Parts: sequence; structure tokens; C-alpha cells
Amino acid sequence: MSAFATSLPPRRSLATLALTATLAVTSLTACGSGDADAAGGSGNATLKWATGYFPKHWDPVVSGSGAQFRQLALSYASLTRVDEQGKAVPDLAEKWTYNAKGDQVTFHLRKGLTFSDGTPVDGAAVKDAIERAQRQKNSALFGDLTSIRTVTANGLDVVLDLTQVDYQIPQLLGERVLQVASPTAAKDPAKLDQNPVGAGPFIATQVIPGTKATFRKNPNYWDAANIHIDNIELVSAPDEATVVSGLQTGVYNFADVAPSQADAAKKAGLDVFVQPGFNASNISLNVNKAPFDNPKVVDAVRHAVNRKEFVDKLTFGYGEATDQPFPSSYVAYDPKSKDAYPYDPAASKALLAEAGFKPGAIKLDLVVPEATPAAEIVQSQLAAVGITTTIKIDKNWATPFFAKDLTLSIYSTTGRDSALQTLTAHFGPNGPLNLSTPYEPAGFEAAVAKVRATPLDSPAYAETLQAATRAGLESQALVFTYASPNLLAKDKSISNLPKNPGHINWTGVTIKGK
Repeated sequence: MSAFATSLPPRRSLATLALTATLAVTSLTACGSGDADAAGGSGNATLKWATGYFPKHWDPVVSGSGAQFRQLALSYASLTRVDEQGKAVPDLAEKWTYNAKGDQVTFHLRKGLTFSDGTPVDGAAVKDAIERAQRQKNSALFGDLTSIRTVTANGLDVVLDLTQVDYQIPQLLGERVLQVASPTAAKDPAKLDQNPVGAGPFIATQVIPGTKATFRKNPNYWDAANIHIDNIELVSAPDEATVVSGLQTGVYNFADVAPSQADAAKKAGLDVFVQPGFNASNISLNVNKAPFDNPKVVDAVRHAVNRKEFVDKLTFGYGEATDQPFPSSYVAYDPKSKDAYPYDPAASKALLAEAGFKPGAIKLDLVVPEATPAAEIVQSQLAAVGITTTIKIDKNWATPFFAKDLTLSIYSTTGRDSALQTLTAHFGPNGPLNLSTPYEPAGFEAAVAKVRATPLDSPAYAETLQAATRAGLESQALVFTYASPNLLAKDKSISNLPKNPGHINWTGVTIKGK
């Protein structure tokens, strides 16, 4: 799995916008003209969305499952999606069934569906999507699908033979990992990467790379009756400080906003809200390198972290302090692990002394991809207990990070719909977010296997999942700090959004007076 798939992508700079604005317009002729009659609606309900996460790629296989999957979900549907409790529910698949052993699952697709280019949505299309994600050279998803050995299509059924008992598959194959593209369009992956063709609630009518995309309602979407928005204009947000003024003047009526702009948005009379999510940031340690090969030094870092400072300074109070990769309200959050290593600078200094290090003796590079206040907070907090760090910006940071060559870094993720996938990505021996690969905490592998073997509707599922979280948190490779908010602002004419965690769901959303 490409770990870029889990990262929170940087917001676009004005310079980037200026560059991308010069690129040629790509028109999606297969999608039609986008007029009101074709959209099957009034033609007046238009969402104007400014986003800091405008997709670089429109092929879901290449785009992966980072924050931009929410924008791709305008065009694409998946086998499953999550409800407001974060549980897998039907989407393109109306149901699924496992064999008795739990190592084979069959998804039964809805009848009569087509992609926006007219290609049928059937088992063959899903087979193509999975196998392309597994095999395409530039796939960002191949590592997410290692439990799938073979795929067999039989009309509207698609059968997945698994490499192991794994009841997480319906949770896995949602919007983040398996947005299903038309196999006809996917024959030319490079073209698909600029021209999205799916079976989602909207049809793309124009894409200006990196700058703007327009959509109209898809009258053939399986749940079109509950989609009340006729047209969408998606634009790459300009400088954070100008988003609020754009909302005030009607240039946009919906936007993701920086926490620093939340108060200004509220004062402007906008609805400002936090959409539930799985975002989590951490300090990544490499226990295969000194000084973190000494457990006392790791524990010293754990006690040096003041999570409240991250929340106050970086999220203006909208985020949440966390010592786990999940929010406290989520089923995978382990209450027994809460505050296992509380903020205690005195204890941190004592541990360093016990490890034989005098104040200032440990000097490390904190390597990051770009200048960020989060790195400065880490530097300050470690300095307060006697660990000296020098912030080094490496524009090619991804290469040494995922090669596990760094000693100290920081990372943020958007999580996963499958909680188990989140755990293995962070704590597994091959986890992309585990800077200490192939290290994993004792007992973690067995705990993961137990979760896979537990059906999602089992009364024991929550307890089993939390036990796996607890086992993962024994890892000395990550110190979690805070959860950044999915902070959004909208005009009051737009009704409230469903609170599907990690997602932006337009089902049932209306625009008043339109």
C-alpha cells in the first residue's frame, strides 16, 4: 500500500493554482452536456465547493484512499459505504454472504445499474476494479487487497476467495479502497485519471486539472431519488484567508476551512461544523536506530508529549487530544489504554537519566516534508526534557520514510473505514506507517487474526477489536498526539450533512429555495 494513500495531502498554494490554471481544459464528452433536463432535477440546486484537497488523480486506483477520496466519491460508488456508526452498509452491492469457513465472500450487486458511459455495473466490472487495484503499476491500493486471492464474476455476483478468514472485507471495500470505475474507461488508465467515469451520484462534465471540476446529477444512480443537488462546481481553494470571503460573497456555498478561519466564518453568519473522522497525528520513532533502541528513551518521549498544546495551537480547540489512532467515540478506541503515558516532563527527564543520557546529549534530526508548526511543537516539547532536535525539510521525504531510513519524523493520516486496516498500517510488521518495520509489538499478530475471524455483527466484535488496539499500542514506534478536525463551513441554505465518519455524504442534502 502506498502510504501516500493515508496521508493528509497539503492544501494547494496560490503558486500551484496559478500554474494549474494554465493547463488545458479536459472535457468529458461521454458525460453529456449537463443541462437541467438531463440531470433529472430542477437545474437550480448548485453546490459550489471550495476544497483544499482537490484531486491530483481521478482514477481511484491511482488516487488511493487519502482525503481526496471524498471528492472522487462524487463520480464513483463502491460495493459498500459506511453509515453514521461507521458500519459497512450496501452501496453497489445490495448484500453479501460468507461461506461457513469465512474465507470466501460473495457480493450480490443491484440490478440494472450502469456507469455514466453506459457500461453495465456487474461482477465483471468489480472484478476488473479489484484486479486493476492489485496489478496496475501505479496503484496506490495494491497493499490494501492482500487478503483477496482470486476474484470470480458470475453475472451480478462477484466471488472473492480469500487468503485467510477475513470478515473485514465488507468494511474494507468501501469508498476509501474500492471506488469502482467503468472497465471500459479503465482500458485507458491515463485517460481515466483525468476523466472520471463511475456509477456514483454525479457525472463529471468538465475537469480543469488541479483547478476545477463540474458535475451534474446522475439520474441512473441507484439512490438518485435521495440526491437533491442538481449541479456541483468543485474548485481548488485559494489561500485559506480568502475562503471565508468567497463564502460571504457567494463565490462558494460550501468549503473545508482551516481552524484559524473558523471564528471568522461564524462571525460571517456561516454554519461551521466538524464532520466526524478518523484523523490522527503521531511522532514516528525508529526503534531499530539509536537512541530509540533503548525503551527508556521511548518512554521518555511518550511522557514528554503535551497533547493539549497541539490541540490549542494547531486546531484552535476544534481537534481532540488522542493517544490512539481513533477518536474516543469510535468502536475501535480502547478505554483501557487511555492515558497510559500521561504528560509528565519530570518522569521523562528521569527516564533519560536512567538510560544514561545527560540533558542535551541526545541530538537528532526531525525530518519532515515541509515546514509545519507541528514539527516546531515537537521540537519544543522534546527540548524541554533535554532532547535536542534539528528540523530538516526534505522535499523527497517520502522516499526515506517509507524505506524506514529515518530515525524521527511525524505523520498524519485520515484513517480507514476498516479499523483493522488502520491498526495494521500503523503497527503491523509491514505497515507503511510503522517507521520501525519489521518490528511489531508482541501479541499484535494474534490479536489481528482474532479480529479477522470475528464477524462484524458478532457481540464479541467490539471487545475483540479493542483488544487488538490495545496490543498495537504496545508499539514503541509511534506516539500519538492529536486528531485534526474535518472542519467545514456552508451557507445556511444548505441542509445538514449526514454524519458518516470520515465521509462527506450528499444523500438527502437539500439547498433551500432551489
